[in-house]
Amino acid sequence: MKYNFPENLYTEVRIEDNYSANYYLKDDDAENNSEVSVIGAKIRIFDGKMWYTSSTNDLDSIQAEIDGLAKIAKPNPNILKNKIVKNFAVNKAEILRFQGEGNLRNTTMEEREKICRDYRKKCTDKSVPEIKMTHTSFWCNSKIKSFYTSKGTEIVQDYQRCGVSIGHELSVNGGTFRAGKYFQEFYYKDLLNREDEMNEEINRSIDYARKAVPVVPGDYVCVLAPTVTSVFTHESFGHKSEADFMLNDKTLQDEWVMGKKVGNEKVTIIDEGDELRHGYCPYDDEGNKKQKVYLMKDGVLTGRLHDAKSASILKEKPTGNARAQDFYCSPMVRMTNTYMDAGKDDPEEIVRGVKDGIYIYDWNYGTGNSTFTIQPQKAYKIKDGKITDPILVNVVTGSVFQTLFDIDAVGTDLQFFSGMCGKNGQSMPTATGGPTIRVKKLTIN
Repeated sequence: MKYNFPENLYTEVRIEDNYSANYYLKDDDAENNSEVSVIGAKIRIFDGKMWYTSSTNDLDSIQAEIDGLAKIAKPNPNILKNKIVKNFAVNKAEILRFQGEGNLRNTTMEEREKICRDYRKKCTDKSVPEIKMTHTSFWCNSKIKSFYTSKGTEIVQDYQRCGVSIGHELSVNGGTFRAGKYFQEFYYKDLLNREDEMNEEINRSIDYARKAVPVVPGDYVCVLAPTVTSVFTHESFGHKSEADFMLNDKTLQDEWVMGKKVGNEKVTIIDEGDELRHGYCPYDDEGNKKQKVYLMKDGVLTGRLHDAKSASILKEKPTGNARAQDFYCSPMVRMTNTYMDAGKDDPEEIVRGVKDGIYIYDWNYGTGNSTFTIQPQKAYKIKDGKITDPILVNVVTGSVFQTLFDIDAVGTDLQFFSGMCGKNGQSMPTATGGPTIRVKKLTIN
């Protein structure tokens, strides 16, 4: 697709063809069965000092939008020498992985209903009195993005994702709990026939709700299951690695120096977008190819995540991490697939090395800055090297920097998990990952 780009300005056009579908059951009643298709474009012009942007749902008006923005921008004969513009690579690529068999746009209303009602039936034991309500849902989305710039970039790429979940609301001894499981995949077929996995997790949660007793608050040796390691990595280290946070923070720039030892030598943290995981992003929304970035290697700070602007200011290379939620939004620095790499320690030996501690099995939410917070969904005592009784833990806290040094075991069992990450009002699909790890001391309440 060709446009008449104005001279002496940098111009880009990002076109998106977005599709989504949802189905939701509350107990046995369907409360949502919807499909939405939206096509639109984001146009941006840069004159070296300011960005001028517009969005439109009328693809036939893109040239008029370009012309209108060009009239208010100030032509700059040296625009191609601008440090930010120089960081926009010229790439030509077409990566369409999902347009054949398995395209989620072809899922039918009947398929969406069937998968929900099947899991509702197979994963609800109506003899369990503690179950008060059940929520079952299916969702899918598909996106085709086309990106063109005045430097000559032409990229077409696609993305799709689907998920199914069931969640039971439990009432046990006056307390409220949740028992459920969700899956996210790239293809509908991969969501089918997984009731055994769902029921195993549901039964674990019901048993936990019945037996768990409040923890005695204090500092404990903690073993984090892979999913908990993954959220710690994302919230506590991943966001700190997004370089746009540093641009107006001289203190953070002075603290976050490349080559500085920031954790135990067992710890390596990576962000990459080429692998087919939830944060899959071969090219970012500035047209730069996603790089595999070692944020920390063997405990040493070795990289951070950039868009073109942050890389130019910090005099580093773009990493292809500029991402936008949709064509209404401008890109910003975002994670893709971010994970703590596998170590060399056997997960069972990690637990056996704990005399008196806590095993954090999964989580409800996590946040991180200088101090991180994780609210476990389920946790268990560790006694004499064995995982024993379920315990109720309200919150786990610790210093990010101290915890990175206090990790003394990193397991071989790297696992990945799918989720969404919010930042400045934009929500993006990301993958998190990690193995079992052991931390010498965390505060439990």
